[in-house]
Amino acid sequence: MAGPAVVALGGGHGLAASLEALKLVTDDITAVVTVADNGGSSGRLRDEFDVLPPGDLRMALTALCDDTEWGHTWRDVLQHRFRGEGPLAGHALGNLLITALWDVHHDPVVGLDLVGRLLNARGRVLPMAAVPLEITARVEGLDGADADGLTTLRGQVAVATTKGTVVSIALEPQDPPSAPETIAAVLEADWLILGPGSWFTSVMPHLMVPALREALHDTAARRLLTLNLEHSGETAGFTAAQQLEALVDHAPRLRLDAVLADPGAVDDEVGLRAVAGRLGADLVLAPVAQRGAPGHHDSLRLAAAYRDVFG
Repeated sequence: MAGPAVVALGGGHGLAASLEALKLVTDDITAVVTVADNGGSSGRLRDEFDVLPPGDLRMALTALCDDTEWGHTWRDVLQHRFRGEGPLAGHALGNLLITALWDVHHDPVVGLDLVGRLLNARGRVLPMAAVPLEITARVEGLDGADADGLTTLRGQVAVATTKGTVVSIALEPQDPPSAPETIAAVLEADWLILGPGSWFTSVMPHLMVPALREALHDTAARRLLTLNLEHSGETAGFTAAQQLEALVDHAPRLRLDAVLADPGAVDDEVGLRAVAGRLGADLVLAPVAQRGAPGHHDSLRLAAAYRDVFG
């Protein structure tokens, strides 16, 4: 199978869903993964060893595993999470392996490539930035707000679980370095895919790393934004159009070629088309949700939608 060179940007389950679909469309896949997680196993390893949080990187690698007994076996091993109450409790084995490789090789990209070889991965996984990032957010609707009615939250976990409405986000440090391999992949791609995923903590941070943002602007690749199937968590109460407007507010120079949405997740088609048009994009409506599980993407349906958009 040939296919276009595709770079998918995001994190967590949303990026994994996109990667599993892309494996059915092309052999040339690069995942660029957010590195701001500060919770769970990733947060513990990040704090103890001063490394990139490995969890989202692990999920992307396992999503790209070869669809053979070998690939599935090592996928399951890397996803295995230790139980109990000891020091290993809660850690995913893949997080420990990735951290060990970084400790040995002192190069995040080398470590990720080695895990990819173990999985016979159908693509490459690269970090969004070369250093761990902290997400801060200005949120309205919370107790203890300042004179503007806003509260500042710090950390991916706090932002992702807030009961307030996220107004804006920022990264610390503000000017983090990017791996050269990440920038090269974006500049050499045929298609870039943003989303789906947690909007403020997995998708939009890619637009706020300066070198990566400039590469996203300068690349000759075409750009596709995949909207979420549900407006929950960080975007609870948002319409699809408001979700897209939040992205425009944080990255006013960004141009898109297409916005992909499931019809069941579009509550204001006219408004969504208008915002997409401001970005230069066509709105593509296609059923990509699992039947009977509307909040989850169907790999085959999403792959078919990607193939149609790619032409």
